[in-house]
Order: sequence, then C-alpha cells, then structure tokens
Amino acid sequence: MSPQKKYQVIVIGGGPAGSTTAIYLAKRGIEVLVIDGRDPIGTPLQCGELVPSNQEMKRLCPKVPEVDDLFQTPENAICRKVPEMHLVTPSGKRLRYDFDGLVLDRVAHDEALVERAKEAGAEYLVGVRVKRVSGKDAVLSDGRTIQADIIVGAGGHLDIIRRTMWSEKSLNIPVKFAIKEGTHTEALELHFGSVAPGGYAWVFPKDGCSNIGLGIQTRFARGVSLNSYAERFIDSYNGDTIYRGAGALPMSGTISSFSKGNHVVVGDAAGMVLPSNGAGITIAMIGGRIAANAIADHILDGKTLDEYEKEWKRQMGTVMARSKRAFGLGSILFRLPDWVVDLLFNPITKPFIWRAVTCRSLFSLRV
Repeated sequence: MSPQKKYQVIVIGGGPAGSTTAIYLAKRGIEVLVIDGRDPIGTPLQCGELVPSNQEMKRLCPKVPEVDDLFQTPENAICRKVPEMHLVTPSGKRLRYDFDGLVLDRVAHDEALVERAKEAGAEYLVGVRVKRVSGKDAVLSDGRTIQADIIVGAGGHLDIIRRTMWSEKSLNIPVKFAIKEGTHTEALELHFGSVAPGGYAWVFPKDGCSNIGLGIQTRFARGVSLNSYAERFIDSYNGDTIYRGAGALPMSGTISSFSKGNHVVVGDAAGMVLPSNGAGITIAMIGGRIAANAIADHILDGKTLDEYEKEWKRQMGTVMARSKRAFGLGSILFRLPDWVVDLLFNPITKPFIWRAVTCRSLFSLRV
C-alpha cells in the first residue's frame, strides 16, 4: 500500500460490519482501504459467537434480500450447529424452542470475511490505529495521513468517528464471558432473572467446550459489579478455562442518522444490535451491505447518502422497532423477583416470549 495513495473509501475497523462494507464496495469497483489496529483481525474475541443459520435469518429478517449471498460462513468457522434454544428461569425451568443456530469460531469467521474482501479487491492495513479523522483525512497512530472521499466508522461502540462526530448516546451493556472445556449443554441456553439483572446469561456449546457469559444493565445491579455476576455464573460450570473475554453491546437500537457529511457509521457504531436478543454479527453484516451500496451509488451516480438510512429502515426498521419494544418490556420484567420471573415463564406465555425474543409482532399471526 502506498501511504500517499488516496482512496475512494476508507473503512475503519475490519470486523463483520467493516469487512462486509469492504466486500460490497469492492464488488462495485470502489477503491477501498480497511484500517484495523488489530493484527490479526478477529482477535481478541469479544462475543458469544452465536449466529442464526441462513434459513433462520430468512425467517427473522424477511425483508433482507439475497441472504445466501450475504452470509457465506465457511464450515471451518462453524464449531457447532445447534437446533434448539432453551430459555431458562431462575429455578431452572426451561422453555424449549426450535432454533437453527450456528456457534462460530469467531476468529475464523472474521478472517474469512477479510479474505472475501481481499478477493473482491479491497486493501487492508492492520496493526495501526486511526488516531484522528478530519474531513477526508484519517491520521494514523504512526503519523501517516491517508485520504478518502468517504470515511466509514466500523470500529464498534467506541468507534472514533462515532465518538467524535455524534453526540448521541447509546445504552452500552457490558458483557463478560469465558471459553470453558467440557460439555455443559446440548442446546443454546439463555438464562434470565437475578443471575443477570436487566440482561441475560448464556451457555453456547462448541466443539469440546462452551462459550459461557452474561451481560447486565449496571443500573439494575444494586451496586454489584459485572465481575461478581460473571464469576458466579461462569464458575458454576466445571472445566478448565481456555479464554476469558469482555466487551459491550449497544442495546438501545440504531442512532438517528448514519451519515454526516462524508462520514458514515455502520455496525455497532451505528447501534446495529437487536436489543431483545443481542444479535450483532449478522445485523452488522446486513448494515454493511446496505452502507456499501449506498456509498457506491453516491460515488458512481451522485445519489445522496441518505439512501443508506432509507434502505436500512426498509429492510430492518420493523425488526428493530419490535426488538426495542421487547427489550423495554424485558428490562422491566427481568429485574422483578426471581419467583415472579418463574411464574411468567409458563406454557401460556411461551409463544409470546419467543415472539419477543425473535422480534416478531406479539399479538399478530403475521411475521
């Protein structure tokens, strides 16, 4: 890469949102550079690694087109295919649902997206951070300045463009998790109640190990730290710990605008996480493709970048609105006493709870 070269687009962050944006920009013939401070991209691991299968995504997000083109998860990035999800109450009562889930090797998943982007023609610069963004300039931590007509922030909830260009705040829920050796469950488990106030805990089976963790709303934690909740839950499962990680999820939905001037945000930086279930990987990729096509249309055909938000709302607006409503309801219910949560999880409420978790209309037979 030539330090003096000017690109049509710079993408800051090479995770699912950033690399997907780069894939579809490069496919449109746009000169795009992805900059990421990590080397290799994909580390450190920061999530539960669960994504729905393509068939499940078609049911969950019915207005998203060409799902199979967007999600091309290679077999080496899939640790486990799990056909069932259990919602678990404080007493251990389970509501069982059919759900076609894939538990990933997240590092391999992100590496595969990088390779797809490179094959399409995108360039990558790793191991160096973007220190500052001003106009068309991205100033790097090594002192270099690289220019682009459009600069995309895909650096997560702490993305530099989001932090410097947007004053709007998101509700960021902290999460902690561990990879532990052993077999702990055959299903995808979500645990609710005082184990994770205002959020949930999870156990996702992998190949000979499990991803075990939780996220909480600290305002409901009554002064107890995230570390305390995480240690209590994670340590309740046997097995040697292979890895410990932490992160944060923006759980208040998307921000009001995705572009300002020649600056654009996507993925977690734009709040593209479903609040009712924490789904972020696939949602970020949906946003990345929409962003890429809107940017390409802007560069090639002079269309306004506002088309990015319009197309997002067309594909994901209903799903996101339902997810936000379900999260608001859950934030109230899941900080009630555990015995009340146990009562609320029953055969009568079972279908309504699942519709809330999967972002469907609660009282309609329509998807």
